[in-house]
Amino acid sequence: SKQAFVNGVKGFYYLRAQGKLENENILSIVDFSLPSSKKRLFVIDMENFKVLFNTYVAHGRNSGKEYAVKFSNSPSSFKSSLGFYITKETYTGEHGFSLKLEGEEKGINDNALSRAIVIHCADYVDERFVKSQGYIGRSLGCPALPEKYSKPIIQTIKNGSCFFMFSPNSKYLSHSRLLQSAS
Repeated sequence: SKQAFVNGVKGFYYLRAQGKLENENILSIVDFSLPSSKKRLFVIDMENFKVLFNTYVAHGRNSGKEYAVKFSNSPSSFKSSLGFYITKETYTGEHGFSLKLEGEEKGINDNALSRAIVIHCADYVDERFVKSQGYIGRSLGCPALPEKYSKPIIQTIKNGSCFFMFSPNSKYLSHSRLLQSAS
């Protein structure tokens, strides 16, 4: 959506101006205004103004079924957390090659590291699920990716890029100090 893109770009330039981005030409936007049956992850090369990847991405199982509508920063909520993140280092864990995320918004997503909210692949993030049930599978709160695209996306966005999870959620939009500072 236009609103996801405009807010994502605002936050991206704000974090870049603050010197928080090491991988400073990549902006990733998860647009939760779209259903999980749509490709709602956009990885954008901001230097060349080009979409590098556009694919499916999961939301937390307690955030909703087809649409992510409920969000939380609380441990064990199994909900997605909105807002701006900085990508950290990769590791190999329970879900294979994965990428840590550090939440940049106090009270909104700053528990991401302690909640182990990471980017990883999942077999339930697949068009077959869309065809059989109308939506993809859901995670425990992680923005899980299709197995086919997980590794190239993680390699592109790792080590200090801007990752933004958006929803037109009025509570988030009114409480995001980062978006307010970026305006």
